[in-house]
Amino acid sequence: MTTSKWVVDPTHSEIRFKVKHLMITSVTGQFNSFGASFETDGDDLTTARVQFSADIHSISTNNEQRDAHLRGGDFFDAENHPRVLFESSRLEKTGEEHYKMHGVLTMRGTSRPVVLDVEFGGRTVDPWGNARMGFSVSGIINRNDYGVSFGMVSETGGILLGEDVKILADVQFIRQEVLQEA
Repeated sequence: MTTSKWVVDPTHSEIRFKVKHLMITSVTGQFNSFGASFETDGDDLTTARVQFSADIHSISTNNEQRDAHLRGGDFFDAENHPRVLFESSRLEKTGEEHYKMHGVLTMRGTSRPVVLDVEFGGRTVDPWGNARMGFSVSGIINRNDYGVSFGMVSETGGILLGEDVKILADVQFIRQEVLQEA
């Protein structure tokens, strides 16, 4: 059996999130510094063991004042918890190119099980001979589950910030090595 190791290509990947603002539109943010890798037994994606990490200090919503607030204690508390982490426990095939990725998400020192939707984009070999794979990952988490409970009510009694956070990632991986097992 062979084991393949794949590492994210950050220049061809993005990790984004969306949160309702005033319950009428969404604010989109992203992490500009992140890493991810996975290993598979042979070419079987259901054997993938995925690890992901994002640097909270790299958060960007195109508004520096909001970004500083997100890094602070009301939200991510980057001073004490500088990374968001994810580690998969299993990948379940649900369709021709679709999977459910089960794992544990850790944010602000709180670890909780999550299930994310994964769409396999395909495999190819780039012009330099590197094997590549692409995926789209999505899911929804409740920020309160991770201790991100900052909230305000508007003058009219409406909620300023939604509790659900949509996770949206488009990621491309490059095969790093293939190990032969005896």
